[in-house]
Amino acid sequence: MPPVFPMLTVLSMFYYMCLRRRARTATRGEMNSRRAIESNTRALPINVEIVQYAKEVLDFSSHYGSENSMSYTMWNLAGIPNVYPSSGDFTQTAVFRTYGTWWDRCPSARLPFKRTPSTFCSQDYVELAFEEPVYPTAVHILETYHPGAVVRILACSANPYSQNPPAEVRWEILWSEAPTKVNGPQARQFTPCIKQINFPTNLIRLEVNSSLLDYYTELDAVVLHGVKERPVLSLKTSMIDMNDIDEDEDEEKFACGMDTLNKQFSIVTLREWPTNGYFDKLPYELIQLILSHLTVPDLCRLAQTCKLLYQHCCDPLQYIHLSLQPYWARINDTSLEYLQSRCTLIQWLNLSWTGNRGAISVSGFSRFLKVCGSELVRLELSCGHFLNETCLEVITEMCPNLQELNLSSCDKIPPQAFNHIAKVGSLKRLILYRTKVEQTALLSILNFCSELQHLSLGSCVMIEDYDLIASMMGAKCKKLRSLDLWRCKNITESGIAELASGCQLLEELDLGWCPTLQSSTGCFTNLARKLPNLQKLFLTANRSVCDTDIEELAANCTHLRQLDILGTRMVSPASLRKLLESCKDLSLLDVSFCSQIDNRVVLELNANFPNVFIKKSFTQ
Repeated sequence: MPPVFPMLTVLSMFYYMCLRRRARTATRGEMNSRRAIESNTRALPINVEIVQYAKEVLDFSSHYGSENSMSYTMWNLAGIPNVYPSSGDFTQTAVFRTYGTWWDRCPSARLPFKRTPSTFCSQDYVELAFEEPVYPTAVHILETYHPGAVVRILACSANPYSQNPPAEVRWEILWSEAPTKVNGPQARQFTPCIKQINFPTNLIRLEVNSSLLDYYTELDAVVLHGVKERPVLSLKTSMIDMNDIDEDEDEEKFACGMDTLNKQFSIVTLREWPTNGYFDKLPYELIQLILSHLTVPDLCRLAQTCKLLYQHCCDPLQYIHLSLQPYWARINDTSLEYLQSRCTLIQWLNLSWTGNRGAISVSGFSRFLKVCGSELVRLELSCGHFLNETCLEVITEMCPNLQELNLSSCDKIPPQAFNHIAKVGSLKRLILYRTKVEQTALLSILNFCSELQHLSLGSCVMIEDYDLIASMMGAKCKKLRSLDLWRCKNITESGIAELASGCQLLEELDLGWCPTLQSSTGCFTNLARKLPNLQKLFLTANRSVCDTDIEELAANCTHLRQLDILGTRMVSPASLRKLLESCKDLSLLDVSFCSQIDNRVVLELNANFPNVFIKKSFTQ
């Protein structure tokens, strides 16, 4: 009987053979131009390492700042550091729109898609272009406040400055990890150990998850280290890191699954087996239930095992809810074409982040919806930069039952295209955050979509008269439960009065950074009296909020759960105590930069109301 070698020994031998083969095939000049720096490490070329800061911010999913400003925007990631190594809340940094789990615990929260892989936890992203394409050796992320949000770093094969776009765009994961809790909000330089890739890149993508953070994460700059010549593995490697093996295996399984989706989903012939084992004894419905727990790549692989499981894996009932966002880097027209026959009954579809840089064409998207759109109820398309007027027209024609449409950060859609949305009278949720929707189109939407319950107009800078918009909401959208007017620049007390009188079912209202609202006009007290169901109210950066407003909220909005009054100078500790005593369900209170609320007051309130997260930000 032959001896049984431990798995590690077998892997070590295989690894050594690969290195020997590579060494034999390399030219003498190539071998002489490289050296191993240490045992168990990758070798670097002798040529000088290039260090560069981001030249340009190409794309991002959200930011805290305004579209017409640099404060708290993703554009601050371009260039050298503005703040680092200082810690604190600084306007010169890049800040995403959300943090923590508060946004998942409010009336506008959306139900998650099932079958999302446990390895995909990204909530936001930003893409950065650098001057020189290099083989990355290190990525430094300068975090200046509440670090720990970055969960994935990717590199792209496409050169954003090249005149000739590549036939195929590849994304490789340099580093990935689940969200972790970082003790303390202090600044740090985050330098994870990245994977070596086989192509040069000058396009880096950061993906973040802020769910474990106590406040907004702030990023100052990103530094890319790399070399012009491709590094090789050290020939002195004497030990294999088992963690590296596991990561490579997971990545290989992911790639295999998605390649199967693109190339091998439609299988014509499968090997005939005399029986299907115990699966022949199980009811069809039970097998369907078992398979409903698999991710899309797993379904693709399982479909290749036998005809019985192929039939189950291709059953349209397996694709009632389908999220392709976790696989955004590999989804293209071919993927949608293969999925068409399986998605004829689809009701929820998530194509967020997909299709950019030519991966999905207008014709490919249109063909898919013409076959699969009739039963669609929910359609997520955030950051879909391939979308144009034709796409919106197809959506409104092919999806007659649509109730939820997310076009967040689809900033390439032309203004006139939004007129088509008015044809979908069944809409209950519409997200237009950071889009170019104009006033005429929005008025038409509000007039014909009277079933709207959730509406997001945050950072929609092309709307000229928000008072007119608010008046139309009050007249037509009686069922409105949540409204996001984040950074609306021109709404006044008149529009607020119309809104509060007509939309009395409102449970969530975001008026953060709306500079034209003044407490002296009575607009906030009017809100408190007219909207007793309010659970979330953001009055961020409105310096005029005063004790009278807080006391009216305490008296009338006893169901309040989240309140943001960051930046006010006129709220005293006494009025906050009244609010906390009255609103028993309050869980979030942001009093950052409130001049009358110092750290001593916050400590006292925390001691007396331990169930409330009271946030007090600072700047050093």
